[in-house]
Amino acid sequence: MMKIESKPLVITSSDSILQTLDFKPYRSKVERRVVPFFPKPDQPQTLEINTPWGTRLTARKGDFLVSEIETPDDYWAIDPVIFEESYVIIRPGYCVKKAITLLVPLTDVTGDPDQEVTVVTLEGDETVRAGDFYLAKGIKGEIWPYPKEKIKDVMTPVD
Repeated sequence: MMKIESKPLVITSSDSILQTLDFKPYRSKVERRVVPFFPKPDQPQTLEINTPWGTRLTARKGDFLVSEIETPDDYWAIDPVIFEESYVIIRPGYCVKKAITLLVPLTDVTGDPDQEVTVVTLEGDETVRAGDFYLAKGIKGEIWPYPKEKIKDVMTPVD
């Protein structure tokens, strides 16, 4: 029997489904590298990024490029307003996240770990497999897929 390919489920930060999910609060417990993206006027003003989890984002002038310390070339873009309200620079080139991140398994949305989900983030659409990711919600209601495998190493539940 052939499996019928289904289109990815699309989730945006304004979807009413977000109100029904049981998000749990987590705090990041790791230090990260950070570099502001300020290209010169004669350089491209955007940067296409292949994320460590296999999606593509667009960094715009003024965004912050954040990575784990041990993998500085595997970075992702963060909107400058969100960065300023969510992170603290602890010394030049290094930051910690001060904001709480709300997390819920993407399978709570899909019921199917193999379902592909496109999460509409501030930096672009990211399509991921539900069973491999959580849905994260930030301080302004912005959403993004969060790799399930990173939670135990990076996050700690908030009581």
